[in-house]
Amino acid sequence: MHDPSKSPGIPAADKGAPATTAIAPTWRSYLAAFLGSLAAMFALFYGALLGLSATGNLPPPALTNSLCIDEKFASMRQHRPEAPNMLVVGSSVAWRHFDGDTMRRAAPEAVPFNGGMCGRSINQTGYATEWLLGHFKTVRDVLLIASPQDFNSCPTSSTAFFDRTDVDDYVFGRSTPWLFYTRYFSMVSLVRNALSIAGKRSGADRNDPLVFDRYGSGPLGGDGVRGTLLYGKVAEADPACLEALSQLAAKLRQDGRRFMVVSTPIHPEWKRLHDPAGEYLARFNAALQTALAGSGAEYWDSNSSSSVEASDFFDAIHLRWAAVPEFTGDLVKAFHLDRGVAGVATATVQGGA
Repeated sequence: MHDPSKSPGIPAADKGAPATTAIAPTWRSYLAAFLGSLAAMFALFYGALLGLSATGNLPPPALTNSLCIDEKFASMRQHRPEAPNMLVVGSSVAWRHFDGDTMRRAAPEAVPFNGGMCGRSINQTGYATEWLLGHFKTVRDVLLIASPQDFNSCPTSSTAFFDRTDVDDYVFGRSTPWLFYTRYFSMVSLVRNALSIAGKRSGADRNDPLVFDRYGSGPLGGDGVRGTLLYGKVAEADPACLEALSQLAAKLRQDGRRFMVVSTPIHPEWKRLHDPAGEYLARFNAALQTALAGSGAEYWDSNSSSSVEASDFFDAIHLRWAAVPEFTGDLVKAFHLDRGVAGVATATVQGGA
């Protein structure tokens, strides 16, 4: 009978040995290689961030993936507002159409902060307003500067457009920003923003500067214009947006805060092209006044009495900064803010002072 143990080439010591004895060191090698590669990737990533920071090209963490809003959060983190009693809210027209120095000359007791955030629909503005008021308990007057474009996309715009916990930690908690670059990582937006952020921060980018004054406002187009209206015909105010405005007004009334709403000026050429008879803006104003009815909020249609002219515009809805002090002065008169701030509204303003 043949004895397998005596077969040539098969050592007796290997008889019955498991076939998997070489797997353990292979698994450990794979794990070590994976962890090493991961560490190298993080080192490379943070090395790139440090390099961008050293050269002034590091964008803010992409907390909303909107550069102008993320930069606003970065500005608030660096220059935290001190106990404001007046809060300006809205989209880019609010951010760019308020001159705090003019307000303070007219009402020395006013301590304004501009919390306007670009590109936001009115439901998102309501979300941001509640977040800001949660941190600024001293605010008694809330001023909304709005454009017709703010009332078009509420059904499709996520109301909670940022994570409050993360933004709280970043802006007010002073958490290290490096973690947020990992949590909100997007290579495409990081590269795109890194290529443009220096020019925006310095104001060299005349079309889209990200320069903030001490009140949080964003001066635009000091000595130029965009060269085009940019904004075309606008749809009717969406019912969901009007409901969001009503809810914000009711909440502010419940809290005992004064709520002032301004329809921003619109370029005369836009009106000629898209609303020659003024019917659209009349319907828009009526819709806003209806949404605010019974809330005690005050409304001013700046197009009916503002002193701005065609040469004051940067595009269809944005004013050059040179015109903003005069617009803010008109706003002061419309709401009688030169008589004092921190009052509770009881009347509705229709067309100005």
